[in-house]
Parts: sequence; structure tokens; C-alpha cells
Amino acid sequence: MTAVATATTASPTSASPSPRQVWSRTRGLLFALLLLVAAGIVLATARSGDQHGRLDPRSADKHGSRAVAELLKDRGVSVRVTTTLDDTTAATGPDTTLLVTAPNLLTPHQQDELRAATTDSAGRTVLLAADPLSVDALVPGVHASSSGPVAARAPQCSLPAARTAGDADAGGFRYTADGLDTIGCYPSDNLPTVLLVQEKSAGDTVLLGSPDLLYNNRLASHGNASLALQLLGSRPHLVWYLPSLADPSAARNDEGVDDGSGDERSFVDLIPSGWLWGTLQLAVAALLAAIWRARRLGPLVTERLPVAIRASEATEGRARLYRKANARDRAASSLRSATRTRLASLIGVSPRDAHSPSALLPAVSARLSTAEGGLDTLLFGPEPADDAALVRLADQLDTLEREVRTS
Repeated sequence: MTAVATATTASPTSASPSPRQVWSRTRGLLFALLLLVAAGIVLATARSGDQHGRLDPRSADKHGSRAVAELLKDRGVSVRVTTTLDDTTAATGPDTTLLVTAPNLLTPHQQDELRAATTDSAGRTVLLAADPLSVDALVPGVHASSSGPVAARAPQCSLPAARTAGDADAGGFRYTADGLDTIGCYPSDNLPTVLLVQEKSAGDTVLLGSPDLLYNNRLASHGNASLALQLLGSRPHLVWYLPSLADPSAARNDEGVDDGSGDERSFVDLIPSGWLWGTLQLAVAALLAAIWRARRLGPLVTERLPVAIRASEATEGRARLYRKANARDRAASSLRSATRTRLASLIGVSPRDAHSPSALLPAVSARLSTAEGGLDTLLFGPEPADDAALVRLADQLDTLEREVRTS
């Protein structure tokens, strides 16, 4: 009993871990976290020159187009990457091929500006997977129909570039023209998926129903490389236009004034979809981990200890737990219950009446040589107000038990 009281008044360091202990427990986790961050930075730095976007001529991944860009450079064609409409239209000319990788991302005003810049340029414009709305704006008189599967197809046309390349991966959107000088190749269900439109200004426009033949992982298949090099390398300069949502021209209206529409996207719209899926997966993993580590419901199971523990160590350990939880009520209740049980066996009170004030208190008073007041408060009173009161209670219970034993 004295051990319980003594342990209860131990210094805070007996129950709380020291800074050195905290550091010893957490340094492994901190080191692993630091190593993970460093590895991520190293990988991001190492791959920053290779990882860009889909159809990006600087990207070496499977959906990039670095391979075809390097082949064009080897043939003496200069490749310039642009991400804004102003830079793109300024670079157009009779000795330039303009490749628009995502014409469907352009706003109607951007499409009108692009059409006006390319109409009189006498150069070549190549549009990838242009949908019906984009085709109507960029190539008036041409219509796009529903997309089809991408597969190796025969050219079945008189276009020299297609006849030289032979079979190539084609598909996607199919095109038809009304009253225009066109050549249609690689048909799908009798409609061409590659269409060359001859412009009045000696320039031309090439519509590719699918961009697949420009991907790094498909360039070596069939005649993809030959067709890509001939379509994109007919002029000494190639402008590779990657439309961007951050392009200031996207916010301009038909009068050329910024209408602020480019700022209407929410924060969630600015987050890439990969990060949203990653966050969802982490949330699911955290939920599963919480379920795995949560407290199980059910009855307590008594297990035998693998080693013998001295009573003093068990008492001191429980006292530390009580002190850490600030559970003076439980500590006082444990001390009083143990004292009542031992007193009952000394004065002949049955164990079932040991915790009954009406049975225990008169028997204890009869064994004391002197009148002892406050027995009911001592054995059945409220919880101590502070640690000092708990220590006094332990001392008083020890004194009472000694008096009963010696009486």
C-alpha cells in the first residue's frame, strides 16, 4: 500500500518519456521520412528532362513524342515548342509546319485567331484528333464523324506520303469534305481518317483522326515513322503547339478583351486528376489501417504472464499508470477496497459484507481501544482532492490497519 502511494507521488519523469527517449523512438521514422523525401527529389530531378505531357516532343515516356522530334531534327527540320496562341501565330509562315496537338482545347475565339493566322500563311497545318466543333471552326467545309478504333490500315489513296509509308496506325475521327480539294487516306468504314485539304493560298491542312502514330511506343510500328516524318517534315521549320489552359488568350473575347473567364476555375479544377486519385487511395488506406489497429470489442481474455513479476513491481507499475492518467479516484478506491478486505478478515466480518458500511464500521470501532472518529470518511469517503491528500489517505489507512492488528 505504501508502495502505491510512493509511486503515485513520483516525479513527472517517471511516467513521461524524456526528450532522449522520444528522440530514440522517433529517429527511425524521421530518418525513413527524410530518405523518402530525398529519393523523391532525386527521382524528380533525374526525370525532369524526360517527363512532360502527352504528345510533348520533350517527353521520352510511351505517350510522349520525343522520338519523332529527334528524327525530324536529324533530317534538318527545326522543332520549336509553343504553349501560347500569340507565340504560335507569330511563328507561322510559308516555310513552317504548324502541329496543333489538342485543337479541341482551344476556345472559339482562339480557334478563330488560329484560322485567321494560318489561312494566308501558305504553310502546312496539322490537326490531331479534331472533333466536329473544332473542324467546323478551323477547316470550314470539313465535317467530322464519330470516332472509330485505331488499327493498322492501308492508305488506299494517291497521297505520296501515304503510299510511301504503307500501312500505318490510323483511326479515331473520320472526315468528309464538301466542295474542297482534298485527298482522303486510311479509310474506316469508307470514310478517311487522314484528310489533306489543299488551301487556296498554296498551303494545306492535314487532319489526323488519331495522334497514336506520333507516340514513342508506336512510332516504330508499321509505316508510322515514315508517315509522321513526311507529314511533319515537308517544311524546314516545325512549330509544335501544345495548347495550355494558362494561355492568356483563352480569357479574351471576340473583341480581344480579357473577360476574366480564365479565372473562374476552382481550386479543385487546378489539381491534376492523379493527385485526387492518390489522395483518395491514401484516405482508404488510412481508414483500413484505423480499422486494423482499432480496439476490438468483446470480453477481456485473461492470459498467463510468461515470466513472474514481483508484487512490488506490479504495484509500482499500476501506480505510475494511475498517476499518468491522473486517476486519483481509482487509486483511492483501490487502496480503500484492499484495506476493507483485510480488515474484514481480521475482525470476523464475512467477505461479502466487507464493503458494507453498516456491517464493517461497527465491527472496526469495537476493535479499537480508543474512539476513532471519521471511519466512514476514511474507508468510504470521496476521492482525494490532490496528490497530497491521496498520500495522507494511504498513511491513514496503514495506521488504521496496524491498530486493528495490534488491538
